[in-house]
Amino acid sequence: MPLIDIDAVSVAYGQPSRPVLTDVSLQIHEGEFVCVLGQTGCGKSTLLRLVLGAERPLAGRIAIDAQEHDRPDRTRGYVPQKYSLFPDRTVLDNISFGCELVEFNLATRFSPRFYRRRREIRAVALDCLRRTGLSESDAGKYPDQLSGGMQQRVAIAQALMTRPRILLMDEAFSALDPATRADMQGWIRELWRETGTTILFVTHNTHEALSLGTRVIVLAKDAPGHGSRVRLDLPVPSPCRDEDSSRLVRCLEGASRNQRPDSIASEVSPVETIVN
Repeated sequence: MPLIDIDAVSVAYGQPSRPVLTDVSLQIHEGEFVCVLGQTGCGKSTLLRLVLGAERPLAGRIAIDAQEHDRPDRTRGYVPQKYSLFPDRTVLDNISFGCELVEFNLATRFSPRFYRRRREIRAVALDCLRRTGLSESDAGKYPDQLSGGMQQRVAIAQALMTRPRILLMDEAFSALDPATRADMQGWIRELWRETGTTILFVTHNTHEALSLGTRVIVLAKDAPGHGSRVRLDLPVPSPCRDEDSSRLVRCLEGASRNQRPDSIASEVSPVETIVN
């Protein structure tokens, strides 16, 4: 049974209605690292918000472990493109903020349980900090004292606080400089191997998708005014050799540009999938 089951999902916005996604179906199994590619405006981020539970589809259904969810919960961590850190809070305060907000209110904030549970939450936050490659000496720093890569690690630590089964990342490295981005790509791949977390990673960078994912999904529109659908669904070979990478880049970029399926097929091996 798939962990994430996206079944014939359609989304449209505005009046008059503007289709964004049309009849999108995907099955994602536990432990996969799935990258979602496509041109700007093709609905990549919308698909992520649907899986998060922050939006509802116009038609179709999305199930996590065969259950539909109409709001975000602890099973799904979310990392946005831009850093989601409070500038007036320390690194440790930022990481633990969400859990403390859920568990405590003004009436319970000064109870004996509050101090005990707060220590437990902070211990988990420090563990998440270490897992992202930062040290305890960084815990008392403020966001403006951190580099871009360090800030993004803190944002990922925030998402890991609930020990999610699914990590949703929306172009999380696009604002980083090339060297930092390469470091973060290697690090998130190692984190995935270590934790076994299922990752759904949105990007518009073909090379990034191939270097990170075990599978790449391409969203594209059939024509202007249409919603995007799954144009291509490719497993990424491991290891991905240079000749494989060059071929797959041509294939993925052709699908993103809505190239004809028969042209794409010439680049695809028999075990790979074109979705017409």
